[in-house]
Amino acid sequence: MIYYLGLGSNLGDRDALLRAALRLIDETVGRTERVSSFVETEPWGLQSPHPFLNAALRVSSAMAPPEVLRATQDIEHRLGRSRKSVDGSYADRTIDIDLLAAIDEQGALVRVDTPELKLPHPLISQRPFVLIPLREIGGGWIVERG
Repeated sequence: MIYYLGLGSNLGDRDALLRAALRLIDETVGRTERVSSFVETEPWGLQSPHPFLNAALRVSSAMAPPEVLRATQDIEHRLGRSRKSVDGSYADRTIDIDLLAAIDEQGALVRVDTPELKLPHPLISQRPFVLIPLREIGGGWIVERG
């Protein structure tokens, strides 16, 4: 399965945190095939003086979507994230890893709609901090098909 992930950080050494997340994703989720540039963006959905550093990546993995979600949440915890956003209430964070989309072996977009996970991510098209790096790695078509 191919996964598109979004990374973001606006606290601490943002560059080092994104690089640590990339390393841990390679170690626990699967092989990273493409990584976008790191893009600085203004906070979205919250008021903060701390800009974000964002990236997108494409990962090949044998894991099912719920397993990838658990693995990325574990990585967030390991890198200092203490709480997740709840009901649209966003806060500054050391690291955020979002599952944006999954593509099956036949090249079809995988759809998941559970309380824990929705794929493709329902807010992709509203978030420039996701769209810019996603398009850079060739994942922009997900928005049109999603």
